[in-house]
Amino acid sequence: MSDEVFSNKTVSPQTLPDLAELAFAPISAAYGKVNLGIVVTITTVLLLIALGVRFQPFTVLPAPLFAVSYYGLMVIPIMGTLLAVYQWFADKQIKYALREQDLSLTQGLIFRRLVSQPILRIQHIELKRGPLDRLAGLAKLQVFSAGGAGHTFEIPGLPIAQAQKIRQFILAHKDIGAR
Repeated sequence: MSDEVFSNKTVSPQTLPDLAELAFAPISAAYGKVNLGIVVTITTVLLLIALGVRFQPFTVLPAPLFAVSYYGLMVIPIMGTLLAVYQWFADKQIKYALREQDLSLTQGLIFRRLVSQPILRIQHIELKRGPLDRLAGLAKLQVFSAGGAGHTFEIPGLPIAQAQKIRQFILAHKDIGAR
């Protein structure tokens, strides 16, 4: 039998640590450039398709479709530009913090989100690298919580060496009891 006595003392909100004081590290700037390249490429392809449909010489477009295509040619670049600007600023808001006992991620431009995962509750952690990630030397770190169906959160845009170091730190410390 243990000599420990159950305790459930009241914790004052004034004595709690402030998560806003965490030293968050930004992700790689290359991640924002990759996302910007994706948005520009998709916008360009859609614009070329719209131009091809409007000015194709094979058949005459019905008058209503011809009139609407003019507006489509204006909307595609505007939407692409707005998405690129949003993506550029949103990517700068993705930051993470690693402490002895937890891993935190903050993101969001309009809707802010802060997720913290105790290292003791991490079931496993994966590095994901798609073709564009490999070209840019980046990786996504997916954190899976014990008892969760999918990943708890994902830290995108980490340099591969940094992602591997974080993964190794978590694997080395996830079985160490809370102090």
